[in-house]
Amino acid sequence: ASFFFFFFCMTKIISLFTLCLSLQTIAQEKTSMKSFGKSVTDKFPTTRTFDVQYEQLGATNFDSKLFGEPLEKGRIDNHNRLKFAFNMPFYVSNSKRFVLTSSLRYKYESYDLGQNNNNSDAPFSSGKEEFHYLATSLSATYKAKLFNKPIIYNATATIDGNHEDVQRIKGALSATLVLKKTANTTITAGALVVFDPSSIIPVTPIFTYNHKFDKSKWDFDFILPQRLLFRRYLFENGRIAFGTELNSENFYLNFNTSQLKGIHELNQLELKSGITYEHHFTPKIIGLFKAGINNVIRTRITEKGDRSSKYIYDQKEEAQVYFRFGISYNLF
Repeated sequence: ASFFFFFFCMTKIISLFTLCLSLQTIAQEKTSMKSFGKSVTDKFPTTRTFDVQYEQLGATNFDSKLFGEPLEKGRIDNHNRLKFAFNMPFYVSNSKRFVLTSSLRYKYESYDLGQNNNNSDAPFSSGKEEFHYLATSLSATYKAKLFNKPIIYNATATIDGNHEDVQRIKGALSATLVLKKTANTTITAGALVVFDPSSIIPVTPIFTYNHKFDKSKWDFDFILPQRLLFRRYLFENGRIAFGTELNSENFYLNFNTSQLKGIHELNQLELKSGITYEHHFTPKIIGLFKAGINNVIRTRITEKGDRSSKYIYDQKEEAQVYFRFGISYNLF
């Protein structure tokens, strides 16, 4: 579990999000690349022009440690998230090989811990806790060919923080090669290099595989290490999916307790299994509903900028039910 926590937290802001956004904006020159870019926004609502999602998580019990010592057992009675994302390319070269893209994200996260968490050293107190997370990115993308196959290079700079102040600057470089693109199968592979002091693994492999079964409405979608889904088109404008997705959440906290002071960062790795339904109200407006079981693999808090292995707070939670509503608008 620790390996996957480190592996995914390293790429939580930049990897799939930035890469997929870049592929969306660069995929304008040829029909094959255009369809590939369309498949990217199809998979990731947060790469569309505008996306809003609300998530509600059920009650759960937790067990925590501070500096490796048992701290507190308690209960989260209510937990919800509200997210906004906006993405827009603002410069495209005449050859359409070079693109500059800007993106903005905002998240509001709320916890209700009831009245049973009374340890003065605990990062979270009784009652309701609210957190705000903001991020902005500038992405430069260049499309070329390698071994006569499309390859996309990307460089991204991200600034994030909370409602109090800017907290960190992060960077990344990636290269992704389209190995195969047919009517039924798409395969890509590449690598991501992250420039972030908190990164445990500085280089991450990227691999995606999508296959549509012959004479069937079903397809198989695999993205290392983020998802494994079986999907089927339903009705005229809908699609249903079953499977598992790995998600990461983070935000900043400003502590002022006897043992914790200053800005810290929370990273949480979640494994969500269940059902997803998407519906196209129009070609550009897409609705989303997800529900199932959420397993929190690990929740850790570090001092701002420290490596994930130097965490000071560790929390484990029981499985919980969840549901999510969302709606996206895709200008392109």
